[in-house]
Amino acid sequence: MTPDDKTLRILSTSDVAGIDITLTDVVSVVEQAYRTLADGRSDNPRKLTVKPEDGHSVAYAMLGRDGVRGVVAIKTSYKYGLHEDRDKQHYYTTLTLYDDETGLPVAMLDCGRVGALRTPAVSALLARELAAPDSRSALVIGTGTQGRLALPFLLTTLPDLERLMLFGTHPDGIRAVREQLHAYFPDRELEIVTDLRAAAADADVVLATAGPGTPASVEAEWLGPSALSVLIGYGIAPSTLHTADRVIATSEAQMRVTGTDMADADGELRSVDAEFPEVLAGRAEGRTDPGQRIFAYNSGLVVTDIALGHRFAQLALAQGLGTAVPLWT
Repeated sequence: MTPDDKTLRILSTSDVAGIDITLTDVVSVVEQAYRTLADGRSDNPRKLTVKPEDGHSVAYAMLGRDGVRGVVAIKTSYKYGLHEDRDKQHYYTTLTLYDDETGLPVAMLDCGRVGALRTPAVSALLARELAAPDSRSALVIGTGTQGRLALPFLLTTLPDLERLMLFGTHPDGIRAVREQLHAYFPDRELEIVTDLRAAAADADVVLATAGPGTPASVEAEWLGPSALSVLIGYGIAPSTLHTADRVIATSEAQMRVTGTDMADADGELRSVDAEFPEVLAGRAEGRTDPGQRIFAYNSGLVVTDIALGHRFAQLALAQGLGTAVPLWT
């Protein structure tokens, strides 16, 4: 790229899908993004949301800056057909990156894979920092996009996990979860559970990744006394939040916008004890006692998308992937 080259490199879904990246690399990039934010070197403003009255679509726009990578980016997300079955919905998400040291564009890429990797990586980091000492069992609820990589990422940060449980209602999804686990950890076995209450009682870590139509709703009284429950999608009841000994959120402000389904009978949300970037940076406490029951809220922060998207762009450009578009000439 020449010093005045304003050509924009477009990375399609297939371009991004063909890039090899390890789970360890993803976790490292996401963790650095959180630490940089906690250090005050990055910016993560609140997202903008547009939704029509009938709720048939939803759109988001998120702007952010990664101070370590020297990158400014805009992420957009648009989903159409929310009242339809998943196969009839339309979903588009893009990330446009700019080099804040040269002022030149870096790339525009489909952000689907970035989100599919970033979210379970965050859950794995939450588990690493907040799970009780000597945790040995994990339960994943849901077999969609986030459920399918949940266990491989968990094993990346908690390699001593022994019992890996899954509750799901879609045979294709269950098959996909098993395939992903064996792709990364071929020697590990998956246990499919049907008694959700019994499984929750045996789980040291519970990840709720299901969609809004799930029949699963784990109550706080089902959990062990030192369990960590992480909410990504759906699958655990509001009681897990309101009776927890400690509540940790990736962003309290975002939880109050997107976590309203976890409100109590008075429409109130439990206050957050600490935000996760501060916990990672050592400026706030996560688990303060081995016997605590902890609730963690995993909502995406655009700085993690920016960091991981930039990592993908670096790998793609090194391989000559994508299509150059002279957009501004």
